[in-house]
Amino acid sequence: MVLERLRKGPAGRDPKKIPDGLWVKCPDCEKTVFKRLVEERDETCPECNHHFVLPAAKRIELLIDAGTWVEIDANMTSADPLGFVDSKPYGERLKQAQAKTGLKDAVLTGHGKLSGMRVGLGVMDFGFNGGSMGSVVGEKLTRVIELSTRERMPVIIVSTSGGARMQEGALSLMQMAKTSAALGRHAAARLPYISVLTNPTMAGVMASYASLGDLIVAEPKALIGFTGPRVIKETIKQELPEGFQTSEFLLKHGQIDFIVTRQD
Repeated sequence: MVLERLRKGPAGRDPKKIPDGLWVKCPDCEKTVFKRLVEERDETCPECNHHFVLPAAKRIELLIDAGTWVEIDANMTSADPLGFVDSKPYGERLKQAQAKTGLKDAVLTGHGKLSGMRVGLGVMDFGFNGGSMGSVVGEKLTRVIELSTRERMPVIIVSTSGGARMQEGALSLMQMAKTSAALGRHAAARLPYISVLTNPTMAGVMASYASLGDLIVAEPKALIGFTGPRVIKETIKQELPEGFQTSEFLLKHGQIDFIVTRQD
């Protein structure tokens, strides 16, 4: 017993046991870093500046002037018209995502001031079912676009999504056309739309509103495209260019306008 106490130290703690949640491993540089430092840097790695997934509420806090944010359509939730079941019922999947994130669905929308200028804003949250676009995401984004058009505001949408939400079938796919049409009316009113692409922005989201910005900005090393590189490679049976579907590759080939780090 004496040896056991000596091994554990004066406080009786095992020095080999580290409390959970203190450290996080960076998927880019593969270093283990102090989680508090990552949080202080707006969820970026202090060693290599890798951009971790940022919750929607925190991104709004970073973008919008303090005290000016007004959320709209906060209580809108998805129905389950298809009674969809895969490994679990869709309704149960929604409840789990809501409990995990504290959100009703995968996007927050509203308006506020950005450096003193009033803007409409939609921010997606990858933590909610992979940021997938269902009927609620499409409807909320359409409404904030239409509000911005009526009130003569620029609109900004920050995307992070795996694409359309398969559990809602055609109701999900039609959101691509609905959001794109709303942005077309916004453009016809000669009002700007800024699209911000973060990791990842894929499939139906990238094939609709995310690619329609007057100005398209991306975070570093974000995965951006329609179908993932593995699927494309298996389909065409060819090697893909190095860095294919990264924001750096897209900038080089003229598909986006800027790459901006989160700190900027």
